[in-house]
Amino acid sequence: METPAKPAADRSEPADSPADRGDGPTGSTAAGDWATASADPRYRDAIVDLLGALAHSELVAFERLAEDARMAPGLADKAALARMAAAEFRHFEMLRDRLSGIDADPFASMEPFDAPLAEFHRLTAPSDWLESLIKAYVGDSIAADFYREIAHRLDSDTRGLMLEVLDETGHAAFVVDRVRAAIEADPRVGGRLALWARRLMGEALAQAQRVVAERDALSTMLVGGVADGFDLAEIGRMFSRITEAHTRRMTALGLAS
Repeated sequence: METPAKPAADRSEPADSPADRGDGPTGSTAAGDWATASADPRYRDAIVDLLGALAHSELVAFERLAEDARMAPGLADKAALARMAAAEFRHFEMLRDRLSGIDADPFASMEPFDAPLAEFHRLTAPSDWLESLIKAYVGDSIAADFYREIAHRLDSDTRGLMLEVLDETGHAAFVVDRVRAAIEADPRVGGRLALWARRLMGEALAQAQRVVAERDALSTMLVGGVADGFDLAEIGRMFSRITEAHTRRMTALGLAS
């Protein structure tokens, strides 16, 4: 899952995150710290999957932003995307180091998510600069919301790392400014970008559901049985919160959801 900024745009607007606003999942988190929670091998497997998926997403985000910088209309915009890419690579390194620290092979942990992420990016390749900004702001932030929702159910060590990785990179204002300026200059752009954002929303949610369904440890965590996972009703509410956050992002961009 695309995890799962980039410019992680929404990360600089905590109010857009359902969990950060306080209307996220209810219920207990995993008991204690990593040493306590990881005594359950099912929990450990789920965390390795979770960190592997997020690490892969961060690495791909770095690669994608560096590539998208080539479409930037000027040097200032090119530099802004380069800064975003550098932030994503730092996040990847944090996750890689954490996987190594819990005796998991980082790249073996990432490998199961290679095909689904490649397919997501194939289906959502931006055709121009503005579409790349929308993908960064909308598409990647949907994944970030998904990971935040899960993070609040985890042991304190893993939760702290994930929330740090998903924290703001300070570039939301940059994306919103560029997109709003483009729409003001040519209102016809708004309709095209709104359709693009809706497509990103659908593909991101479908990808998240596919990844969870294919990974037994993750699905067990979400539907209960590991660390007080979500029940099925809560999963429905979780996706509703993610959808509501998407609507707020669209409004910030000046687009209809």
